[in-house]
Amino acid sequence: MKDITQLDPVALRTLSVAVRLGTFEATARELHVTPSAVSQRIKALETRVGRVLLHRVKPLEPTEAGLVLVRLATQTELLEREAVAELVEEPGSDGTAYTSLPIAVNADALYGWFVDALAEVQVRHRVVFEVVREDHTRTAERLRRGEVMAAITGEPRPVPGCRVVRLGRLRYAAVATREFHADHFSDGVGSASLAEAPLVAFDRSDSLQHDFVRRVTRRHLAPPVTYVPSVREFDRAVRVGMGWGLLRESDVTEELRRGDLVELVPGRRPEVALYWQHWRLGSSLVADVTDAVVDAARRWMAT
Repeated sequence: MKDITQLDPVALRTLSVAVRLGTFEATARELHVTPSAVSQRIKALETRVGRVLLHRVKPLEPTEAGLVLVRLATQTELLEREAVAELVEEPGSDGTAYTSLPIAVNADALYGWFVDALAEVQVRHRVVFEVVREDHTRTAERLRRGEVMAAITGEPRPVPGCRVVRLGRLRYAAVATREFHADHFSDGVGSASLAEAPLVAFDRSDSLQHDFVRRVTRRHLAPPVTYVPSVREFDRAVRVGMGWGLLRESDVTEELRRGDLVELVPGRRPEVALYWQHWRLGSSLVADVTDAVVDAARRWMAT
């Protein structure tokens, strides 16, 4: 077996930046070298490991082997920054850069509680965050590709090299305004009415409403959809009658009691289980982020 120990850290970082930025030219600008130097570093790394690491397309596409080394490069950089931070007497006094931690988060968490958890971590660490908003059904793929170090996801199975912590469940109610319900569901909620009644979805990755339709009707229907990619405005779109949608159960209890909103199928309330997945690292930063996220999530879901 070929010995591939002692990989060049400069080449690893070059690969990681190339995958992040998508072209050799952008990578060269970031690293203050020529595009030829970027290409030579990556070719040397490919020769070292005996694998193709990048598909030379635009944007650059990592192979499976490339993803493994991108994760290694990102993890190494994080641990190096933490080690340097421990060696200096005052954080930042020597010009030590902030650690950047990329995290993939679903919209409900991002707009509900997630930023508060990150702010708590910044009190103790010299860190900034790159928050990537993605549907909870897709965040695990971002983690698998090495694009982020942690993610809130609906996937309970650990991504290779990751640890999973269960956060809890969000329960939703499919609701519409009283007027919308009278206009579109006066003859009941079934395949015919659900195929015709407009619904509101967050974006094209949001499958929650369509999953509800499929569970109720046992059919794949294609109702008209209004996409509103903002949690607050999504809720407002449902409440002003643009369509029906799934809102968090605890947010609509009083409106359902008053009759301002009507539940499409009373008692049929889907739940979404959420998990926190993060790379297994001996990192105090990742550990503190995990503690803050888990505590904040469980408090929020309990309300």
